[in-house]
Amino acid sequence: MIGSVPPAGINDWRYLAVSVVAGLITFYWFSGIDRLRHSVLLFDAAGLALFAVSGSQKALAFGLNPVMAALLGMVTGIGGGMVRDVLTAQVPTVLRADLYAVAALAGAAVVVIGDQLHLPAVATTIAGAALCFVLRLVAIRRGWHLPVAPPPGQPEQARD
Repeated sequence: MIGSVPPAGINDWRYLAVSVVAGLITFYWFSGIDRLRHSVLLFDAAGLALFAVSGSQKALAFGLNPVMAALLGMVTGIGGGMVRDVLTAQVPTVLRADLYAVAALAGAAVVVIGDQLHLPAVATTIAGAALCFVLRLVAIRRGWHLPVAPPPGQPEQARD
């Protein structure tokens, strides 16, 4: 939303129309959509990658600090998935131990590092998006998760 006043998602009715149609299709034909679960995860990983790199690019274009640009890229990437999960009454993926925000941050960091090293923007964008996408898909396929802290009041398990 940096520099976008008002944001395109609010200014153009077609964004709302596409969302409403997609919601209605999912509501009435859930069994068909549920069969496409793997495809949905693939498109979610692609969206995560593209939004993470575009968010960091926009932040850099507006002169934000490199660290903040990478963080903003990550937040841009995970934001849509969080809203989707909340609207479908699920715990957001980013709040579970999945490699979701880390993948977005890695992709955004590649864009920021490339900018700081004055590398071609197209190359760093493609590399950042590819890293995020592949990292997310491998994490899904192999069941990679981040470590989780034990709940309060529960003793730590003995370590070997």
